[in-house]
Amino acid sequence: MLSALLVNHLQRKGWWFDDATDDYRNALSTLGVDESSQFGQFYLHAEDGPTFIGRNREIYQICWFLVNSNDYSASVARTHDALKLPSEYLPLDNFQGEYGFFYNKTSEEVLRLGLGAEWRDFDEGSLEPQWADFNSFLEWYFGLAD
Repeated sequence: MLSALLVNHLQRKGWWFDDATDDYRNALSTLGVDESSQFGQFYLHAEDGPTFIGRNREIYQICWFLVNSNDYSASVARTHDALKLPSEYLPLDNFQGEYGFFYNKTSEEVLRLGLGAEWRDFDEGSLEPQWADFNSFLEWYFGLAD
């Protein structure tokens, strides 16, 4: 469940919608994501166009991209192929600059992953996710928590 702090922030911004569309539910289903997860609740109910901006970076409104373009599916395929990333990791952005954010749909953790030492540590299994759950990541991303 998303925190009241996060939902209140999204409501104040005008980004929270109580009703979820079947298109967005189907989009989550194609990713194999449970709609009752924090990830599912966020992407079913929050929207500010195709992306959100926080911490001077954009993250996708993943359901919007899945419904309105082929860009996200292509990005997932490219990312998994190029980085040899396990299939449970979903990119949250387009890997701008030196790093990107990834959601693990199995553990629900979020990982900030760069190509240097971070990638080596990830590949060796020693890189710990920076956020234990999607809500914690979003609170950090939107500047609600440090």
